[in-house]
Amino acid sequence: MVVVYDNGLRCEPYVFVVDVVMGLYEKHLLPHLIDFACGAPELTPYRQTVVSQARGTVLEIGFGSGLNLPLLPAAVERVLAVDPSGTARKIGEKRIAAATCEVDFIGLDSERIAAATGSADCALSTFTLCSIADVAGALREVRRILKPGGVFLFVEHGRAPDPRTSRWQDRMNGLQRYLCGGCNLNRDIAGLVRDAGFALRDLEVGYAPGLPRTHAYLYTGVAV
Repeated sequence: MVVVYDNGLRCEPYVFVVDVVMGLYEKHLLPHLIDFACGAPELTPYRQTVVSQARGTVLEIGFGSGLNLPLLPAAVERVLAVDPSGTARKIGEKRIAAATCEVDFIGLDSERIAAATGSADCALSTFTLCSIADVAGALREVRRILKPGGVFLFVEHGRAPDPRTSRWQDRMNGLQRYLCGGCNLNRDIAGLVRDAGFALRDLEVGYAPGLPRTHAYLYTGVAV
């Protein structure tokens, strides 16, 4: 037996079953796993470092389940939220309801954001650039939407500087992408931000304690 998709593609039954199972996993289970992993207490200080600098209207790419909302300072008036997962949004319903600022969901795709040019005072990304397919396109959108003088606040995991860890990141990257919604272990976050035309005003790098070294090398920064 051969299964035929609506678009005419043909595949063996076991491939079809795997596609269905992975689709359900990515839609329903993975957002809960991401909420748990990204909400780890070891990561909270890094979130606080960048989120505490937000102000005015904030464009947040990879809003997810709203883990940053409880950390936002009073200076934030509005969050423009971009995220592809409806399940993550449901997980974050209580955080959204308790937010001290307005939260507007403006799209699913960070590479094409439905926001006016120069409409955000700052932009925020926490553990998101690892999984965006077209990082350059997403960062171009961030630059477009930021007002002149606006800042891009980020904390991301990425490529480690020591060869032993980076080799393991490369080895594990395929499985990581498959199981974790396209997440990459080995992206040079600072290089990607610079290549998008930002200047790094502040950047701190290092391993977060208590986490596997392949996943623990963090880039925490402010770009203009």
